[in-house]
Amino acid sequence: MYIIAGLGNPGNEYKWTRHNVGFEVIGKLAYDHNIDLGTRKFRAVTGGGSISGKKARLLMPMTYMNLSGESVRDMLEYYNAPVDRLIVVYDDTALPVGSVRVREQGSAGGHNGMKNIICQLDTDIFPRVRVGIGEKPENWELSDYVLSRFSQDERDGIIQGITLAGDAVCAILTDGITAAMNKYNQRV
Repeated sequence: MYIIAGLGNPGNEYKWTRHNVGFEVIGKLAYDHNIDLGTRKFRAVTGGGSISGKKARLLMPMTYMNLSGESVRDMLEYYNAPVDRLIVVYDDTALPVGSVRVREQGSAGGHNGMKNIICQLDTDIFPRVRVGIGEKPENWELSDYVLSRFSQDERDGIIQGITLAGDAVCAILTDGITAAMNKYNQRV
């Protein structure tokens, strides 16, 4: 079984903010694969089903971004799932809006949700799909930027990025991480 965790913050005030792109990808995967996200467990919203012929659990931690790792760790432990069956989807300010980057492992890159996951799991060796939200403008605080909403001009790009990120997750499940990287990292 695969566990696919999308990072974000709970509450309507954060919906469609840059930092909640991970939640949007989980919502798209749930919609596309008819997975009900109606279960509350592991301090998260979760649901299970089949994605690309593989058994999967979708996870949206409700712990707020900085504590995402607690929810992820609890689910991995409950299902006795190996960490290489975890795929984390999250936002990245180092990528242009809507671009996608698949990685097999790596550092948190300054992302607090990823820092907490790496800390809780005591490893950074697990697949991840990063979705570009654009570089922080000069004179903005990073926290203000990631909690801002996309401009009208960015809407088409981020919707495309959410779709691409979902497709990249499916490619990891069906073709493996290397094939997914080869296919989706060319778009960056």
